[in-house]
Amino acid sequence: MTATPPSDQAASTPSLSEVTRVRTVHLQRAKAQGEKFAMLTSYDALTAAIFDGAGVDVLLVGDSAGNNVLGYETTLPVTLDQMIPLAAAVSRAAQRALVVVDLPFGSYEESPEQAVRSSVRIMKETGAHAVKIEAGAELCDHVAAVVRAGIPVMGHVGFTPQSEHALGGYRVQGKGDAAATLIADAQAVQAAGAFAVVLEMVSADAAAQVEDVLVIPTVGIGAGNSTTGQVLVWQDMLGLRTGRMPRFVKQYAQLSQTIGDAVGSYVTDVKSGRFPAEEHSFRG
Repeated sequence: MTATPPSDQAASTPSLSEVTRVRTVHLQRAKAQGEKFAMLTSYDALTAAIFDGAGVDVLLVGDSAGNNVLGYETTLPVTLDQMIPLAAAVSRAAQRALVVVDLPFGSYEESPEQAVRSSVRIMKETGAHAVKIEAGAELCDHVAAVVRAGIPVMGHVGFTPQSEHALGGYRVQGKGDAAATLIADAQAVQAAGAFAVVLEMVSADAAAQVEDVLVIPTVGIGAGNSTTGQVLVWQDMLGLRTGRMPRFVKQYAQLSQTIGDAVGSYVTDVKSGRFPAEEHSFRG
């Protein structure tokens, strides 16, 4: 049998947009081929189906559900038991996207064994494809243990919301000499077997260095445009959440205004008797 020439092999490799079910290997291939990928948070079946159908490559069931779904001020109170039904709903709805689930605060830090137990629960009870762990060099053993258990891990370095108190609040990471620490953390997570790493709220220059030195793809959120992937919280991106937005958020819609106007019209119609009208009623 004649081997396929390298140029023909490259030509026959589908782009990420042509993949019918995104897997970790496709994200790695995207980086190798110079492609970008899009990632959004999702916490329910309806948004997951919409985002999946719109071409989002990765759906993150983030512990940001604490702020955006459960009404907490931070992500810290979120439990594994709260994450699991949200992740299961997203997994049931996603037909193409890779579904990644955050390990919430307190579900993995104690030991590599705890990290494995929590990750196994997510995989068995939700149907998700991977977990995400906020871990740098100091917790790379936890990442490695989960990977050894056969569970794909996405790392998360830079600003890590679960450590906001230790970091002194919402502060940009990786500036100046701190870039070396950021790079070392990302390299440690890669060495532990992670398939990708999120860089949150870090210097764009430092993020570019991390993307350059790593083999695995990076995913930016407030990390400039050099990363292979980008992620945003959907309520921020679509304007469902109002108020002051982080600098890195671009809003593509103002759903809060749209929904508020629609609900206001509904209330007016109900109180005036215009709804339900004849066409909304059954007879006979």
